[in-house]
Amino acid sequence: MKLASLFDGISGFPLAGSRHGIEPVWASEIERVPVEISKRHFPNMKHYGDVTKINGAEVEPVDIITFGSPCQDLSVAGKRAGMGEGTRSGLFSEAVRIIKEMRSGTNGTYPRYAVWENVPGAFSSNKGEDFRAVIESLTKVAEETVSIPLPKDGRWEPAGLVEGDG
Repeated sequence: MKLASLFDGISGFPLAGSRHGIEPVWASEIERVPVEISKRHFPNMKHYGDVTKINGAEVEPVDIITFGSPCQDLSVAGKRAGMGEGTRSGLFSEAVRIIKEMRSGTNGTYPRYAVWENVPGAFSSNKGEDFRAVIESLTKVAEETVSIPLPKDGRWEPAGLVEGDG
């Protein structure tokens, strides 16, 4: 399997994948020091820089796209501006765009998996609406008509699965 890492940081996802036989192929990160660290550990991994400049249909298709999009707007450690109002966490939509572009460019074959790293506060940001939007956006990549409701009691389970025909 092949992996791409968006908002790569110091390549935590590529490191985990490589320890389990998954090949890190390319990454996106704009901070110089994390890129230098990543290049030291993964000299063959391509680096594309700014996530807003990547076209998912034009980069090498991968089985897995991982991302821990900037999350300060969701985190209990941040200002809790949320997905809609926050400027940093809004970059989540760039990851979804890249995934959709890659799927379109490969007739729905790649990526097969998307892994999003969340933060403390992701479940409760904007009264749970931000996490609902994350799950719904990722599910709509393959199931355009899906609608994910907020939990009746307003509390998300610590683990779960959304599955569909696509």
